[in-house]
Amino acid sequence: MSGSAAERWAKARSFHHSLYPLERIAAEREQSVSVCLPARECAQTVGEIVTALLELCEAGAIDEVVVVDAASRDNTAAVAQRAGAIVWQEADLMPEHGPVQGKGDAMWRALSALRGELVCFLDADTEGFSAHFASGLLGPLVCERDVSFVKGLYRRPLAEADDDGGRVNRLTARPALELFYPELAGVRQPLAGEVAARRGLLEALPFATGYGVEIAMLIDAWRTVGLDGLAQVDLDEHRNRHQPLSALEPMAKTVLATIARRLQLEGRLDGVDGAPLERPPMASIGVT
Repeated sequence: MSGSAAERWAKARSFHHSLYPLERIAAEREQSVSVCLPARECAQTVGEIVTALLELCEAGAIDEVVVVDAASRDNTAAVAQRAGAIVWQEADLMPEHGPVQGKGDAMWRALSALRGELVCFLDADTEGFSAHFASGLLGPLVCERDVSFVKGLYRRPLAEADDDGGRVNRLTARPALELFYPELAGVRQPLAGEVAARRGLLEALPFATGYGVEIAMLIDAWRTVGLDGLAQVDLDEHRNRHQPLSALEPMAKTVLATIARRLQLEGRLDGVDGAPLERPPMASIGVT
């Protein structure tokens, strides 16, 4: 039943960014919009991204562009500010909560500084950025009925092959969702940093503090607004820096730990549907 539900959702709630040009967003939106870029060592890309997003501001599609910098040493904050963004250091937001504990914590703290009723989070290291990343993600919130949470999907090419959204995404997040949350099996890029949501929903969700934030937000949003409250938008191609497998191992572990935490809270870590058959040890059945 859940498999068919996931398929029905994917057909009904998957859109292409071309449906939501900035002119349509500007004409149809009735709420204020903030676009936020959590950033760490992104000086080479953040200026181009901010410049593209400010064109959306001039067109009336969004209201503010905010960069939340993680004390970058490569002048990310200065580049973003020169390009026209509002810039915050993550440690200056809600300092009473102690040191910032990674990307998810920065996103959570950013809510205290963002003014929009609709919030769009985008990666700050995207190469060849286009403003359709923001207008596409905002489209279902503005134009579709009852959507509260939107994930991006895209092709993320490696040098030798189309990676369809990242290695941790394909080898860890999607298989784990299919096993433990099959209703979400139709979500193509559960780890995408491109996400848009209504502020009221974001303020109602816990935020995992590290790289587990995307998978946690997806599961928690689904629990809160149901499958029909979610949507995904095809953003075409996404290019950013690729990391070696050794650097991806901690990320994969964090994603699994985040899912395990939710399963623990739900009281269902006893068994795994879909696990392969295991034969008993030969010694246990008396075969020599």
